Amino acid sequence: MGQIVLKQEGAIAVLSVDRPEALNALSRELVDEMDLLVERVRKDPEIRCLILHSEKNFAAGADIKDMADCDEEAAKAFVFSPTYDKIEELPIPVIAAIEGYALGGGMELAMTADIRIAEKSAKMGFPEVTLGIMPGAGGTIRVPRVTGEAAAKELIFTGDIISAEKAAAIGLVNRISEDGEVLRDAMKLAEKLCRRGPIALAAAKRTIRAGQEEPDWKRGIQIEAENWAKLFNTEDQKEGMKAFLEKRKPEFQNR
Repeated sequence: MGQIVLKQEGAIAVLSVDRPEALNALSRELVDEMDLLVERVRKDPEIRCLILHSEKNFAAGADIKDMADCDEEAAKAFVFSPTYDKIEELPIPVIAAIEGYALGGGMELAMTADIRIAEKSAKMGFPEVTLGIMPGAGGTIRVPRVTGEAAAKELIFTGDIISAEKAAAIGLVNRISEDGEVLRDAMKLAEKLCRRGPIALAAAKRTIRAGQEEPDWKRGIQIEAENWAKLFNTEDQKEGMKAFLEKRKPEFQNR
């Protein structure tokens, strides 16, 4: 059995790192294994939500022993960004459920999620500068878009490890769960999202990203209107509105 585990409960998939002896630190081999499982999720139309969660520690960064002797070319080969980008680009909602440490490359993995939930005692941060490097798997790009530039610079420049309370205050996480309850809370949220129109969720996710990347806000609004109108070609739109008028719960078929 590999050290990256994919479990499925109905329409919800849970992707986990199973390397407790190293606080679930990530190696090049583990991320390659993760990449294969992310591809499996992407191709499975039955999966409507993905949760990133590992027991006791989300992921305590990249394995420093694997990186210590890298030169520039080896470092380029080591980078996790291609796999992390695949997670962010999944059309389904992705939730990060954070226990324990989420540091460096581990926190960058959490940043690929659409929604982050952390347990009360979780610790998060980007300590790369204390090792003479900087975040290299999307941290300097994704964090400022979530927290704003000033908060991201303080977090990345200091290398400080912060509490879940501080992370919530700067917008790094959406909400805080009681210790031992973060996966349960993530599952409850995932179950709610699975009851929503999957085509609509995919369109909303795609449109939000396009809007964030579009410098012309009027063009962004135009993209939104175009994507909104296209949803009226779907059976799910007909079912959703018919169910509303008939005062019943919709049964979306993802088509």
